Amino acid sequence: MPQMSTAQGFLFFLLLLGVAAAGLRLLSRTTPTVPYPVLLAVGGVLIGLVPGLRLPAIGSDLILLAFVPGLVFEVSLSLDLDELRRRILPISLLATAGVFLTVVLIGVLTHLFLRLDWAAAFLLGAIVAATDPIAVVGLLRQLRAPKGLEAILDGESLFNDGTGVAVFAAVLGTIAAGHPSVLDASVRFVLVTAGGAGVGLVVGLAGLLLLRLVKEAELEILTTLVVAYGSYLAADLIHASGVVAVVVAGLVVARHVQGTQLHGFWNLVAFVLNAILFLVVGIAMPAQRLVSVAGLVAGAYLIMLIVRAAAVYGLLGAFRSIPWSWRHMTMWGGLRGGLSVALALSLGSYPTVPVVAYGMILLSLVVQGGLLLPMADLLRLRRRPVD
Repeated sequence: MPQMSTAQGFLFFLLLLGVAAAGLRLLSRTTPTVPYPVLLAVGGVLIGLVPGLRLPAIGSDLILLAFVPGLVFEVSLSLDLDELRRRILPISLLATAGVFLTVVLIGVLTHLFLRLDWAAAFLLGAIVAATDPIAVVGLLRQLRAPKGLEAILDGESLFNDGTGVAVFAAVLGTIAAGHPSVLDASVRFVLVTAGGAGVGLVVGLAGLLLLRLVKEAELEILTTLVVAYGSYLAADLIHASGVVAVVVAGLVVARHVQGTQLHGFWNLVAFVLNAILFLVVGIAMPAQRLVSVAGLVAGAYLIMLIVRAAAVYGLLGAFRSIPWSWRHMTMWGGLRGGLSVALALSLGSYPTVPVVAYGMILLSLVVQGGLLLPMADLLRLRRRPVD
């Protein structure tokens, strides 16, 4: 094969992703019980195992800057705000108390039973604490779940996406400072979250003003692109939470965005980014290194499932309006995805933690994601067959 330049190699990488995404989309039509994102992740792992195939390095910055703002913003635009308002209390509990419980319980249990040191255990908990809207939303749209359940899962995954990243930054910051403490991590979390929310509010309001001035669909699309990526970049530059900024900016704009072309554009962007991201997630996973820590990965994944069940059933126990079938699906639908991989990739000082986190994410996608549609049928939640 002729030697390719860096630019040619990157173009080849994009073409390879495009061909793989298209082929797996066709394959997904013959396997309706296996969601498309699961096939993409597995396909990415297989591509990464091809001997002699040299692919560009995939870093956390690529995932966070290129994929996450667009995908999170699209979720914000597509939320049913009225249904979200009706379910705001359980969503808020899952996205705040649920995240904190997950970090603490995974940290404590992996330290006690898997013998990870305290710093590594809590970092692992912070990486996988948040369910990923990138992983969940596409599956929900295939599922066509009841609106209330979709609002809970969409809202939880969207908001705890922001709180999860903020918690990770707080945990990593307090460990890096050399004197880790709950108080220090809590202060960092408040500062990172408040800063991101403030930036998102300002950028969202500015974008809203522009949207009221422009009339052309093309300018509306361009304005929302600037809002999505500009809010993330602005927050990131001041070391606040870029994800929280995108969530807030998206919600500010969402109520006033009615254009069919605009929603069509963002649906297309989300589809393309989602397809490429799940392939990238699979490729980024060091599959060969997972073999040496397979037992540790299995134990950590089991702990993650137990903690997820404790958080969901414990926090939703007081809400009689939420059917048990919805609670079961909320527990099972707590997938981890590209955002968790990005956080894992950002860790260089703890070589074992990213590999274990990769394994947990892969098991989450394959086991929970692969059984999500059969689980929906078992719980009688799916309204119509998947296309």
